Amino acid sequence: MPGNLHVRNLDDELIVKLKIRAARHGRSAEAEHREILRQALQAEVEPTFDDLALDLRRLTASRQQTPSEVLLREGRDER
Repeated sequence: MPGNLHVRNLDDELIVKLKIRAARHGRSAEAEHREILRQALQAEVEPTFDDLALDLRRLTASRQQTPSEVLLREGRDER
């Protein structure tokens, strides 16, 4: 389903470059914008769950971890 995307606050210089690039490719600025987005997102690789989990483990490796059984016991003791 086609949708609309509005990009605000672009630098004038960027808009001029987009229009020049579009003219070079024989497209409207809007069509060029769509093509740039398509190419950029087509090349992007979605990470797998395992990759995301590995990244999270790396980010939290230096943090002190509390075992879940300790947290559960503390929660029960508070009741």
